[in-house]
Amino acid sequence: MAPQAAGGERVIRRRQAWDHAWKLALAVVIIVPLYGLPLLYLLSISFESPAQFLKVPFSLPHPFVLANYPNAWVQGGFGQYFVNSVIYTASSTILSVLFAVFVAFPIARHYIRGGSLVYSLFLAGFFLPVSIVPLFIEAEKLGLYDTQWGYILLHLQLGLTLGVLFFVGYFSNIPRELDESAQLDGCGYFRYVAQILVPLSLPALVTVGIYAAVSTWNDLIGPVVFLASNSYFPLTRGLFSFFGQYESEWTLLAAGVFIVAMPLILTFAFIQRYLVRGATAGALKL
Repeated sequence: MAPQAAGGERVIRRRQAWDHAWKLALAVVIIVPLYGLPLLYLLSISFESPAQFLKVPFSLPHPFVLANYPNAWVQGGFGQYFVNSVIYTASSTILSVLFAVFVAFPIARHYIRGGSLVYSLFLAGFFLPVSIVPLFIEAEKLGLYDTQWGYILLHLQLGLTLGVLFFVGYFSNIPRELDESAQLDGCGYFRYVAQILVPLSLPALVTVGIYAAVSTWNDLIGPVVFLASNSYFPLTRGLFSFFGQYESEWTLLAAGVFIVAMPLILTFAFIQRYLVRGATAGALKL
């Protein structure tokens, strides 16, 4: 029986290896043409001179023009805008995730009446399009137009809505006995959330946080509509400086795009394992 069992395990491992292999191959076949090749082409443009790009757009850079990146940083004003983007992204992400946790937990546990109705409203709001004109009028009436706090509050919508929907499903998988044990030990609500619930929900927190951060960091329309002062502009607003009425600096624009995208790429590389765990464990249910 032992040799047969060992042979069966080898067959199972071989099938699992083939299963992972064809899924990886399928992912490569789909992802590389759709995402990899355009990014490589954009990266190639960022190292070309303007004359070379206009003469032969689909050639490899020769010679490499490394000066495009420092020139793009200076011309786009990325030094000042980078600080603003960090403030906007960090503030809106932390606030949206924090509010989402405290809203989703009582809904998931059915501690409040009408929790299902509140959940349905958040679900409906997630599928409704963002109306720029009403938001602009509301921001102007409330004195939030062309203010940093107004721009931060503008981006709470996606993170809060997605966070509530995601956390409700995630918190439903945490045993209710933990709530009862904490209550018997005299643990308060806020202490229970901070010391017990948040550590258990770290993958979900990272997943919602990265989605909220990406939406804020990559926002291209919001700064144009809701900000007017140059000192308040985020990083993406600097990309408009490479467009002119009669010509556009495509090589500097390509370098600027990579400057804007690089912080998110590096962040995703470090936290991708939490993102995958949170996405698989946080199925939506109520």
